[in-house]
Amino acid sequence: MSICESIVQSIESHARSDDFTKVLRLRLEIGCFGGIEIEALRFGFDVVTRGTCAEGAELDILSLPGKAWCFGCDTGFDTESRVSDCPVCGSGRIRVTGGDELRIKDMEVI
Repeated sequence: MSICESIVQSIESHARSDDFTKVLRLRLEIGCFGGIEIEALRFGFDVVTRGTCAEGAELDILSLPGKAWCFGCDTGFDTESRVSDCPVCGSGRIRVTGGDELRIKDMEVI
């Protein structure tokens, strides 16, 4: 719920600064390592947006892959696991560089 409340606070801040009164659609980008339960987020969003400019807004979730970088061959790659091997050289010496994002990509507003 606190994640949903933060999203609504951000939306309301943008509504004040960008002068809109209604959100029709909200697109969120969520990384695969973010630890976000999508169905719980959808439920919380419906509850928390009641009485706000985002009430009734369509919520689109865009899932983002994990990103990693290989120390062995200096290659970046997508990954679904924090402990994967490099697909180029097979090295297990990687650093996860992305996949924990949670951000508003865009909004359709009036």
